[in-house]
Amino acid sequence: MSAENREHSILKDSNIHAKHALHHAPPPALMSASTITGDNVYNNENEDLGKIKDIVLDLSNGRISYAVLSSGTFLGLGEKLFAVPWSALTLDAENKCFVLNVDKDEFKLDPGFDKDKWPDMADKKWELNSHNYYKATPYDEGSHTGKADGNFVFYKSR
Repeated sequence: MSAENREHSILKDSNIHAKHALHHAPPPALMSASTITGDNVYNNENEDLGKIKDIVLDLSNGRISYAVLSSGTFLGLGEKLFAVPWSALTLDAENKCFVLNVDKDEFKLDPGFDKDKWPDMADKKWELNSHNYYKATPYDEGSHTGKADGNFVFYKSR
């Protein structure tokens, strides 16, 4: 295990988290999908919202459209998934996690979805509702239309 991976593991397992200082460490220019999946997501009040389980790519432009968060699990039971627009997340490179600017109670009101019944993320109405819920702007407001042309790819964790 490399020193960086060991440090990442220690930080992820730590029960002591300082309030997220988003400006201290510059984010990396590129990250692998396996680096992102499993990362914790907190809100600005340092409340745990869940972990990134999957990512959804828009193949028409090669960008991440959504992070799929897993929340509410205890020993794998009661898992609820949430498709959070990628633009709503901020990387906290120093603490090796992501921050979502949403109140925990408000986050729990998102209906989410079941692991066996994913929403149609290419549907324009669904896309607009999702972005509005998380107060996020689509990454390419002018040209991203959520076209139902089969260009979304879902990467599932093993």
